[in-house]
Amino acid sequence: MNILVTGGAGFIGSHLCEYLNKKKIIKKIVIIDNLEDGSKKNLSAVSNSKKIKLFKCDIRNLNSINPKFKNIDCVVHLAALSDIVPSITDPINYLSTNVIGTMNVLECMRKNKVKKIIYAASSSCYGIPNKYPTPETQKINPKYPYAFSKNIGERTIKHWSNVYGINYISLRLFNVYGTRSRTHGAYGAALGVFLKQKLSNSPLTIVGNGNQKRDFVYVTDVAEAFYLSIKSKINNKIFNVGSGKPKSVNELAGYIGGKKVFIPKRPGEPYITHANIKNIRKYLNWRPKISLKEGINKVLKEINYWKKAPLWTPKKIEQTTRIWFKYLK
Repeated sequence: MNILVTGGAGFIGSHLCEYLNKKKIIKKIVIIDNLEDGSKKNLSAVSNSKKIKLFKCDIRNLNSINPKFKNIDCVVHLAALSDIVPSITDPINYLSTNVIGTMNVLECMRKNKVKKIIYAASSSCYGIPNKYPTPETQKINPKYPYAFSKNIGERTIKHWSNVYGINYISLRLFNVYGTRSRTHGAYGAALGVFLKQKLSNSPLTIVGNGNQKRDFVYVTDVAEAFYLSIKSKINNKIFNVGSGKPKSVNELAGYIGGKKVFIPKRPGEPYITHANIKNIRKYLNWRPKISLKEGINKVLKEINYWKKAPLWTPKKIEQTTRIWFKYLK
């Protein structure tokens, strides 16, 4: 199979490309990434792979991406803007990327006769659910332009499927974490923010009282969910992807270690996210393998690698921290 991955140099995308690179049934992996959020360094482990080709281009530019869809069997669409607060201040940019960009991807598929897409949807489409664990049938109620744009992207895919016969699987991702998690942005994922604070010896900032729970799912488990979706003969389904076992932010902070400070709770955020994963277990035979404690240990192990360098000095600590920040960006 020949696979095209949009956003393949990003956090989830780079892990997915590493995963796909090891699979014999995958013959070619074409990556499209504008490298604004992603980085070539994220793909360093597969930089010498003959399977992988990386093209710097933006999904908002239809003409630049269209030729890359030739002879592709399946598209994995990960490219998106993904921060909540910036989407409130700049909604047009989010709609341009997450909706028009998605439509461009679908049009390239239609023109090049690509028949299958796996979409990285967001559990934020549920807003503040009234049912836990939350099933895929939960009412859609996005609270922010980011969530709205991701859900409209999903609905656009369903429409193109109905009209043009493009098959899809949409994976509504819950709280994905792992190595290469983003650290920049004041409202990034909790783990990314905590890692940045850990590296700079700053206290971990916990929103509210920290007792709120999130459904954390490790990035390689997510990569496997995408791979199983690519292989599956099942079409036109929506699946939640989470651990099904929510953990508190305090527990996450406890695994990372260090001092804590508490900041005011942000309005409009759910107290708990909890994925009902019965459907993805049933249809794709997928289940998460990495516990939160194990996943955090993997992340901390990568950080501690830097601390084993010889002749460790305060100056080297400062230099290494800067390198690490740049790498995670």
